[in-house]
Amino acid sequence: MTDSVSGGRGLFGVSGSGDTSGFGGLVRRTRVPASLGRPVGVEEFDEVLDGLAEALSGGERTEDEVEPAFASFDEVIERIVVDRGELTLHVKPEAIADVCRTLRDDEGLRYELCSSVSGVDYPAQDRRLHAVYHLTSMTYRRRIRLECAVSAEDPHLPSVTEVYPTADWQERETYDMFGIVFDGHPNLTRILMPDDWEGHPQRKDYPLGGVPVEYKGAEIPPPDQRRAYK
Repeated sequence: MTDSVSGGRGLFGVSGSGDTSGFGGLVRRTRVPASLGRPVGVEEFDEVLDGLAEALSGGERTEDEVEPAFASFDEVIERIVVDRGELTLHVKPEAIADVCRTLRDDEGLRYELCSSVSGVDYPAQDRRLHAVYHLTSMTYRRRIRLECAVSAEDPHLPSVTEVYPTADWQERETYDMFGIVFDGHPNLTRILMPDDWEGHPQRKDYPLGGVPVEYKGAEIPPPDQRRAYK
């Protein structure tokens, strides 16, 4: 089951304009998977959701386990999505570090590895900037995706580096490319662009051309002014 939002622009379909970027031609409907309630009907996913709900509500704990700051599953999870055989939880931004810690430490979950932190920009949404976390349980051989959405005006998220040290450079890259600020990161600096670079190149409103090239004294012309060879 999916919801659809019209107005998305694809990469291809341009001809005769001299535009070498591939943008601006194809308009297509954007496929948005519908949010589900519990249970979702997939045994493995329901086990994970039930285990997370129990852990967040203060289920059985050992003496060294820290109780999360949030009281219930519904308080921290905004959406549950199952699409293409994968489970995605949309987490309230302020809760992401606590949810990650719970997923890592709970005996029935054990998502020990954060393999990726990346960004996505959906300009049509009020909270357009999304941080996406891919977690793996090596104990139970399971994967889960977490997603947090923030606005461009207030692009702040708690860092998860204390929970997953692998997120260190990944959060830096997401900050550099999308401008998402990870509060509490030990050294949140640019990692791909020069320190004094203005803007975040993977935001959808970042110019495709006409940006001066650092150190070379040259300038990339906008795509519709480039020479197209046929």
